[in-house]
Amino acid sequence: MDNFDIFKNKTLLITGGTGSFGNAVAKRFLDTDINEIRILSRDEKKQDDMRKKYKNNKLKFYIGDVRDPASIQNSIIGVDYIFHSAALKQVPSCEFHPLEAVKTNILGTENVLQAAIDNMVEKVVCLSTDKAVYPINAMGISKALMEKVIVAKSRNSDKTIICGTRYGNVMASRGSVIPLFTKQILENKPITITDPKMTRFMMTLDDAVNLVLFAFSNGEPGEIYVQKSPAATIEVLAEALKEILNKPKHEIKNIGTRHGEKKYEVLLSKEEMCNAKDLNNYYCVPPDLRDLNYEKYLDQGNTNIQDLDEYSSDNTTRLDKETMKELLLKLDTILQISKGNLSATFEE
Repeated sequence: MDNFDIFKNKTLLITGGTGSFGNAVAKRFLDTDINEIRILSRDEKKQDDMRKKYKNNKLKFYIGDVRDPASIQNSIIGVDYIFHSAALKQVPSCEFHPLEAVKTNILGTENVLQAAIDNMVEKVVCLSTDKAVYPINAMGISKALMEKVIVAKSRNSDKTIICGTRYGNVMASRGSVIPLFTKQILENKPITITDPKMTRFMMTLDDAVNLVLFAFSNGEPGEIYVQKSPAATIEVLAEALKEILNKPKHEIKNIGTRHGEKKYEVLLSKEEMCNAKDLNNYYCVPPDLRDLNYEKYLDQGNTNIQDLDEYSSDNTTRLDKETMKELLLKLDTILQISKGNLSATFEE
């Protein structure tokens, strides 16, 4: 996925670009012929950290918030492409503050896409989550509506192509359990697991960038792209980490399922599987292009849905402890800690 010719002399804007995804894109793109990467975020501290870390004049930083159309406008003039990753992503914070999730994940996306259309940006790829499928929490519900905004805006955009990606757990990203479990092991504290049999998709940050690049290269208006990913139980993940860090007998404490937490995650619903295009390592979900002719909604059903399974972390390829260890060791921080470099840290 490292054909960057299409980005030559182009300007890319990443909303929420100080997060794990933005850092991964910066690492991948800064040595290419891209003209400029603009980082839009609210966090001036993390922007300053990125500025000092990369020391690259191709990186330009804009303080702003996707909730504020004016601050988006400041960063978008002259932009060719956008990766829209700004979001409220933590399940508990969205549960306690659902309207904040609405403002950022739904209205913020509307603001970004309208600004892109107004400024004739060539292509926008929006990042969504498996929690948008059969959502049971405020974060997932807001992301599901974000996807509806993507499809709706794509219908009315002639010059700006708008598409999306959807993925599950990105390993070692900010807020994920791998940094937490690693910290607990190194500090000799029990690993806190909500449900050992809970399954989660496992993909690296490189996988996440590859998915976005695949969508960027192939995406048509309103399409949502999903990468086929393996999954593991939380118990297998914890046991693999214990062995990598040479603490095979480290205590595990089951604390019970958190509010708003699913036992397994779904990347494609049964309804989407009816129409999804299988692209080897990826699925593409085409947009629903029915108009407001209500007969198509009320009278035309689909008999195939009952025969299909959703695509979930419960029925995808399952990692055992050894294959989970192999995947974990692809993470540079885990590899460094396993070699005794206890000062290695995860991306903030």
